[in-house]
Amino acid sequence: MDGSKKIRLGISIGDLNGIGCEVALKTFEDPRMLDFCTPVLFASNKTVSHQKQTLNLELSFNGVHNAEKVLDGKINVVNVWKETPETSFGQATQEGGKYAIKSLRAAVEALKNNEIDVLVTAPINKNNIQAEDFKFPGHTDYLAKELNGESLMFMVTDELRVGLLTDHIAVKDVANAITTKLIQEKVATMSKSLQMDFGIRRPKIALLGINPHSGDNGTIGKEDEKIMKPIIEKLFNDGHLVYGPYSADSFFGSNGHNKFDAVLAAYHDQGLIPFKTLSFGKGVNFTAGLSKVRTSPDHGTAYEIAGQGKANESSFKEAVFTAIRIFRNRKEFEELTKNPLKKQRVKRSA
Repeated sequence: MDGSKKIRLGISIGDLNGIGCEVALKTFEDPRMLDFCTPVLFASNKTVSHQKQTLNLELSFNGVHNAEKVLDGKINVVNVWKETPETSFGQATQEGGKYAIKSLRAAVEALKNNEIDVLVTAPINKNNIQAEDFKFPGHTDYLAKELNGESLMFMVTDELRVGLLTDHIAVKDVANAITTKLIQEKVATMSKSLQMDFGIRRPKIALLGINPHSGDNGTIGKEDEKIMKPIIEKLFNDGHLVYGPYSADSFFGSNGHNKFDAVLAAYHDQGLIPFKTLSFGKGVNFTAGLSKVRTSPDHGTAYEIAGQGKANESSFKEAVFTAIRIFRNRKEFEELTKNPLKKQRVKRSA
């Protein structure tokens, strides 16, 4: 990236019938946000104008035909489509899913071509995005295919970081999905991200057990004894600061998370329920392990309040700041690793 330019922050607008466009526009309704980055929304002038008028938002934007033409100091809209999609706020429609995919595909293509530096994705509906050429359960799986690396769903705030061994799979499939290989891969991805994206030199990671009370020494399931404990011991002996498995029911309540740089949960709700409870709506979903930076707010489409101007943009704004911070940390990490004499500047883990 040209050092004279601001970070170009791409935004896929998500489901048109949800709150995605609303929280994105509210974030940049504050002109001070343009001091931090140049926003680039992938949609159309007509779509953004309609959302702006419906929600009574006061802002102007610069429409362009491709991301190479964006202007710093302006809110930019890349015209991905010319037609005017039908908007049905609060409803899960095929139309809403179709244009969510169009926006996402265009944004990811611009990201791959270095026309934007980072990507913030507004919420989609995992049901209505399904199509013949798009069979992914969510953003993370699609981005893992499009961008190089081993992806990790990583929920982050300034004080709390929770990653997932398994994410969007049924609870009945969790135990069979967790293998020694998967744990090794996810720990490696998390550890590298903590170093490269968060500036932590020797990250300390806690793993949560699969079963209640981490299996109670095999009384409640054998997975923790046979899979989790042996690989954690091996990883620790290999020099990784990895500990566990900890009983998930008491781990957060006893402030166990404060003793670690990150927590690796076994499955979706085990990690996200405490994370969302503790983050108070300011959490960010970061896809770690990829060649590019992608973040999103930690909420969904919120159909129940869509189109009413009630959506809170706090999490989206945090997603913007987190993407910028991680992008800069990666640049610094690259410089530090190129010049070993500067390595001592990397922050040490608390």
